[in-house]
Amino acid sequence: MNKALKPVLWAAGLLALSLVQGCATRVKASTTSNPAPTEAFSAFGRIEVKPAVFAEGYKGNLAGVAKINENINKDLAESLKKWNAGPENGRVLTIEPIVEEMQFQSGVKRVFLGPLAGSSGVRMRVIIRDNKGNEIARPEFFQRASAMAAGFMLGVHDNLMLTRVANLTSAYVKANYVRAEGGPTGADDKAMAAN
Repeated sequence: MNKALKPVLWAAGLLALSLVQGCATRVKASTTSNPAPTEAFSAFGRIEVKPAVFAEGYKGNLAGVAKINENINKDLAESLKKWNAGPENGRVLTIEPIVEEMQFQSGVKRVFLGPLAGSSGVRMRVIIRDNKGNEIARPEFFQRASAMAAGFMLGVHDNLMLTRVANLTSAYVKANYVRAEGGPTGADDKAMAAN
């Protein structure tokens, strides 16, 4: 082998290895579908949505959580206005989105590193309780953005991932208003954590 070619092959091998390692997100889902809540949300006279936050002790991208929160509020604004306009019945449903894990590549990182920045992923748990503290539902929502697609779109896919996880959350709340039926998490078999 040509001695001048050897360093080039080593560099190419290291680049390929970093691409492969950076492609997969470490964020995984635990299920592909959420069970039905214990009752339909229409049984409650008032429904409140708390701001999305990180799980206790978890540190992550605050701008990412803000984007999720913004989209949930936008998605549910009209429905909440209609649902909360009816008579009070003494029952209040509280919806609390908690981001358990997020691997979010910012736009700046994408511009400079592209696919080498790695994939993005988010897993969010939504705790839904009544005003007595009884848990009505605990759905999980998951989304990811692949390193290659997000890298070449300079972060657009990373931001769309946050919009999609918020949309899944809002769709679950709306779908379970009239009838308790559960819904998808947004995960597929590839997104599942190994047991």
